[in-house]
Amino acid sequence: MPDLVRTARAAAAYGSTPVEHLRHARRHLIDGDNLLGPRHALKATRDYIDVIQQLRRDAKSADRRDLMELQTQYGEFLSWLHQDLGNPDAASYWLDRAMQWSYTVGDTDLTTYVMARKAQLAGDTADLVDVVDLAEAAQRMARPRSRLAAVARTYEAYGHALRGDADDSERAIDYVRNALDGIGSDPTPWGVWLNASYVEVHRAQGLEALGKHDQAADAFADAIRLMPDGYHRDRGVYMARQAVALAGARDPERAATIGMHALTVAADTGSGRITNELTRLDTALIPWQRVAEVGEFRAAFDSALAHETETDA
Repeated sequence: MPDLVRTARAAAAYGSTPVEHLRHARRHLIDGDNLLGPRHALKATRDYIDVIQQLRRDAKSADRRDLMELQTQYGEFLSWLHQDLGNPDAASYWLDRAMQWSYTVGDTDLTTYVMARKAQLAGDTADLVDVVDLAEAAQRMARPRSRLAAVARTYEAYGHALRGDADDSERAIDYVRNALDGIGSDPTPWGVWLNASYVEVHRAQGLEALGKHDQAADAFADAIRLMPDGYHRDRGVYMARQAVALAGARDPERAATIGMHALTVAADTGSGRITNELTRLDTALIPWQRVAEVGEFRAAFDSALAHETETDA
């Protein structure tokens, strides 16, 4: 870690500044996470938060604020890494830290984004009490008709579905779909990944939560087709969820085949989100365990879990 501090302080020798160096480092960590999964970025991200805290001790005025903004961004990203690893408690801890830090920066968009992420985490953990309330709070904080308002409304839609409110969920998704064209010029750097594929994923998740398995499977397929290149791990997450929906729709052969593809991504990236979905799939496929494709998937999944347990030990 001292080497990271020294490198950041020496950035001027490369025509840069410590703040610019740390921004570039975060961008590389995000790109690596998209491709390789969270484990590769976890330690470095935590170390960079310590680096920023050290640099803040000697920083003045604008540099101190910029460093605090970066600390907030790194904290939010560290929360995301824990969330993808399947550790919601650690994810919640770092989101709370990021929220606290964001208030000292005075950037309303940044604070709104962290609040929206809290709604997303509540959805991922099926927290029926908080998910809609957090999403609505983020919308109240957001600029009207902004990208962040649409991001928060997306998480609200899934929250309504988790609570069994199909009409409210559909209305929220329709709002976001209609808003997509109008938010393209929004200058905020937050939520730039909000696109038709992302919205369709949340529509699919909502349909699955509502028990509409056939529709959910089709919606996941559409979302995967719309995904841009480079989101290797997220594609695996959505394939795993599509497989669960197919099992619910009583299509075990396709569910198992797509589950095998998702299992490959899980092995490559170490994504706990994929593994959690595949655990659901493994259970859902028990009635069809004599089907060849199902047997192949369940054996491969058992082997992968055993290997993971041996590695952790």
